[in-house]
Formats: sequence, C-alpha cells, structure tokens
Amino acid sequence: MLTEVIIMLTERQLLILQVIIDDFIESAHPVGSRAISKKDDIPYSAATIRNEMADLEDMGFLEKTHSSSGRVPSEKGYRYYVDHLISPSILHEDGDVIKHIVNDGFFEFEQIVQMSAEVLSQLTNYTSIILGPEIFETKLKQLQIITLSSNTAVAILVTNTGHVEHRSFTIPTEINPSDLEKLVNILNNQLSGVPIIQLADKFNTEIVSMLNQYVSDIGKSYQYLNEVLFHEHPVKLYIGGKANMLMQPEFNDVDKIRSFYSMIENEDKIAHLLKQSNGGIKVSIGQENDVDAIKDFSLITAAYHLGEGQMGTIALLGPTRMEYRRVISLLNILSHEMTDALYMWYKNNG
Repeated sequence: MLTEVIIMLTERQLLILQVIIDDFIESAHPVGSRAISKKDDIPYSAATIRNEMADLEDMGFLEKTHSSSGRVPSEKGYRYYVDHLISPSILHEDGDVIKHIVNDGFFEFEQIVQMSAEVLSQLTNYTSIILGPEIFETKLKQLQIITLSSNTAVAILVTNTGHVEHRSFTIPTEINPSDLEKLVNILNNQLSGVPIIQLADKFNTEIVSMLNQYVSDIGKSYQYLNEVLFHEHPVKLYIGGKANMLMQPEFNDVDKIRSFYSMIENEDKIAHLLKQSNGGIKVSIGQENDVDAIKDFSLITAAYHLGEGQMGTIALLGPTRMEYRRVISLLNILSHEMTDALYMWYKNNG
C-alpha cells in the first residue's frame, strides 16, 4: 500500500505537500496556492499549484477548511511527511542546552530527569512527559521513620535512583514506639538493595519470623507495615509544560482541554501509553493514538537507558501541527545524552 502511495505522488506534488505542511506548522493558517507560488524556490504558477492541491486533497493528504480557500494537512498528510519528507535537524543552541542540562554538575537521577522534562517543554512549548525506569528494577536504598507526634509519623523511602518518597501515617496505639526503631533497623539490614516490587514478598517470607524475636506485637506491626510501606509502588512520571497546550490555537475547545488535563492526572494511563514505545523514535498522529483524550494530538516518544538494561521513556505531546523535524531531533539528542549521563551516575552510585 505504501509503495502505491509513493508512485502516485509526483515530484511536484511532493514539493507542494512539503511546503504546505511546513507553512501550516509555522503559521497555523490554511495555505493557499497564491502564497505558495510567491516563494522563491517554487517555479510553478498559482493555477498549476491549485490543480495539484486539488489532487492531493482527493488523495487524502490535504483538507479544505470552511473558512478559507487554502488547505491544511490531513493526518494522512502528516504521516507521509514524517515518514518520507523530513530528515531530523536541530539548532545548535538546542543541542547545547540539552547537553548542559545533563552534563553540568553532579546530580541525582531525579534531578537529571526532572530538569530534562522542564527544559524540553520550554524548548518546544509542548507538554513533555518522562517515565522513570521500570519499577521492578528500582531498589530500596534506605528506609527511615520519623515520629512527628505521639501518634503520627512519616515513612521516608529512598531508592537507588535517588527517588525520595514520603508516606504519612498514624501510629497504632498497640505499637510501642521503641518497636519502630527496631523495625527500621531490621528492615534496612534485610531489605536494602531489594527491588521495590519484591519488598512485600520478601517481608512476608523472610522478615516476619525475624521480627517475632524482637517486636512485642508482631500482628499489629505486620498489618501496619503492609499498609504503610508495601502497598503498590506508584508510577513515577515527570511532567513539564502542562499549561503549554493552552497556548496552541487548536485547543480553544474547553472540552478538549478538560479531557487532556483529566488524562494528564491519570498517571497509570499515561505510563501504560508510554510503555508501548518500542525503544526507538515512535510518532503517533491523531487517530493513531489509542487514548481518546489525545486523538487530536501527536505523541512522539523515545527511550533512554539507566544501567543493567533498565529503560525509561521520553515523550512530547503537542498538536498534530507539531514541529516534527525539530522534535524528533531533540528527542534523539536528549535520549542519548540522558543515557550517557545516567550511565555515569549509575556507575558512580549503583
């Protein structure tokens, strides 16, 4: 099917299609034949261009708006453009900014990823989302329990990736405060270096019998630890530029924005979406997206790596009128720079 499409498009049609998409990406306004004919590198008359635009519309690559005689790209047009008409390119200053983010100074994993998400959204004016490495590869580094009052405390979990999570809880009256200190010491000795997802299983099979020797009321301690420490570990997402969608002319529709923000708040759904990335650059345009809330958006994803085969995902979410050439280049550079920087971090801290 793809071969037939390539044969159908003439060199002139390819040029006109690329010019229309480039212009529309930049201006967000329908592109007319006369405007194209005035360009220095276009040797065709407005009438010839108009005929070719009509043919491109018949083939499904362009669409005509109600308010203008100009054309806008269809999703099929964008797909052809991404697959065949562009080669990645990047401004030198963009590349320099990305390299400075991940290479200047010695940061924790969390800082590197968070800064990357924020700067990526600033460079593009789109919404950036970075998914942390698979949770089964994230390991417990240290556990602390800090007593705030006679009946309240906060549990602090630190992982090998530098992630710090705080969980507030009420101390059951049946638990002796001195037992808390014993619990923490035992858990740190026995669970440090264990993957987060395996904590509950290891606790239930190996730690409980040990606690019997040191903790007065193992039943209450067991129940409390399961509820406070070993519930399902949340997905870790880093999001930059949530409000950037409000600046895109395509999203003046309140219902579209409401659906978008509702989806952004559902971390499990976003994580599932990003995990579908196959490791290379993946571009999903409009209706190609599985999630209804972003069927008017384009989603571009790339992978980064963090030692021992752990993989995370970088994504940019924007209008279908996205700067594909520049965005693909940015993601390529960021994925390589993050992988290199995190390799060094992992080597020094892993």
